[in-house]
Amino acid sequence: MAEEEKIEIHRGLKGVYFERSATTFINGKAGELRYRGYSIHDLAERSTFEETSFLLLHGELPTAAQLEEFDAGLKAARHLPLPILDLITALKASHPMEVLRTAVSALETFEDDDAGSAVDAAREKGIRLTAQVPMIVAAHAAIRQGKPVPQPDPALSHAANFLWMITGRKPSAQAAQLMDRDLILHAEHGSNASSFAARVVIGTEATLHAAMTAAIAALSGPAHGGAAEDVMRMAQEIGDPANAAAYVKAKRAAGEPVTGFGHRVYRAEDPRARHMRDGVEQLSREMGEPKWFAILQAVVDAMKPYARFGVNVNVDFYSGVIYYLNGIAPDLFVPIFAVGRVPGWTVQCMEQLQNNILIRPLTLYDGPLPRDYIPIAERG
Repeated sequence: MAEEEKIEIHRGLKGVYFERSATTFINGKAGELRYRGYSIHDLAERSTFEETSFLLLHGELPTAAQLEEFDAGLKAARHLPLPILDLITALKASHPMEVLRTAVSALETFEDDDAGSAVDAAREKGIRLTAQVPMIVAAHAAIRQGKPVPQPDPALSHAANFLWMITGRKPSAQAAQLMDRDLILHAEHGSNASSFAARVVIGTEATLHAAMTAAIAALSGPAHGGAAEDVMRMAQEIGDPANAAAYVKAKRAAGEPVTGFGHRVYRAEDPRARHMRDGVEQLSREMGEPKWFAILQAVVDAMKPYARFGVNVNVDFYSGVIYYLNGIAPDLFVPIFAVGRVPGWTVQCMEQLQNNILIRPLTLYDGPLPRDYIPIAERG
């Protein structure tokens, strides 16, 4: 008993470091985020999703020739085997996250074993999945509406092509740039729930596709990936900027959280949020619907008194409006999160494989004391 009293329980593994990582640096108090040492602000403002993905997967920014080759590899993988399209058709009435999870799992059956190390093989499969995941989301979006599956456009960037396939319209330069930025901001974020799930699975020496399937399953939970969809629902419920203060007051009085505020690791404002905020303002004007940005800003103003308690706006507060303005269905908001996160999940798996150890935490037993088994005939 004395030994048990010394055991400290960290529920949710909060504050526990389980591994070292050379990929993502997060300072929650200062609101700082870096990929491979580069500030998220520089990457959001100056990089592209393709370049950022290369950085995450290879550790350094690419040369022009390396980026061209990487981009060509992504574009070459923008296709799905016919049986996967048949599977998506059979599941067309299901939620997009269920379809995505199932299709990613099934894609493994079309993979050949890559030559080289396990880390290199995971990288190559992750690159293909980076291209294939948006294809799955777009294919399901079309099939469930009875439309033909759109064909990718090799002239378009990763983000622009995804918007083209999901909406059926070639995006404006502003819309494409904002989606590109959104994918960069969601590309990696340390040991979050879905990334940890991926590391647990790959740590058992299961396949990358198995780890990705687990990551998508974890992301589907509303406590992890659902904030963007919920924020748009909140904005529609508020309806007008003038109603925001009363809405926030009622939520706080009821002890309920305001969606899009607070984060497990950030006490200051999520450093990714500012880039989405500026983009939403511009895009809402371009689309002729400025009221959505006005509503969000009214909510931010109403929440300012709570910032001193560490309840600040997070990146998903603005993401949902971006998707909505592009005409994307709300149940596709979380799959879009997955579209951006594939490189991050991949590099988490690569790091786990580099010095693998089975992830096996402990639970402290607090059930009944030892007792004797009673035959069923003697139980009262």
